[in-house]
Amino acid sequence: MSLINGLPAHVLLVHLVVVLIPLTAVVLVSAALWPRAARRLGPLLPLLALVALVSVPLTTQAGEWLERHVDDDALVRRHTELGDGLLPWALGLFVLAVVVWWAGRRASAEPEQDGRGTRRLALPLRIVVGVLSLAVAAGAVVDVYRIGDSGAKAAWHDSFSKTATGAEKG
Repeated sequence: MSLINGLPAHVLLVHLVVVLIPLTAVVLVSAALWPRAARRLGPLLPLLALVALVSVPLTTQAGEWLERHVDDDALVRRHTELGDGLLPWALGLFVLAVVVWWAGRRASAEPEQDGRGTRRLALPLRIVVGVLSLAVAAGAVVDVYRIGDSGAKAAWHDSFSKTATGAEKG
């Protein structure tokens, strides 16, 4: 995908990533820390994470097309390098979303206590998944911020005047 309605697809698709990755991160952490939220979300969490995951390579591929159609620039190269690092974070969000969803389904299907210590195992597992979810969510959001910041700098450097040009009067 290279153009959408005459515009480079990357400049449109990037909005999916900028919205879906942080949204997935927040929903994942909420579901990981509050089992009731995981049960209420049901399959919505892994579906959201899947759409976020798929949006990353689509946007990256469109960005690589755009990179070949703009002047060679160190800021663009830096943005491209950073963009290539988001896929592992998105994959981590997806895997953890599936784990949280599966654990939520399993917990609602199990009795409160089966005499073999099911509850004793559930809490440490929830803590581990919660900590992993927090770490991956934070990493993903920080990476999206860094990539977006570098992309904005690449797109806008030398494209505006820091002082008013006089075009706006009144």
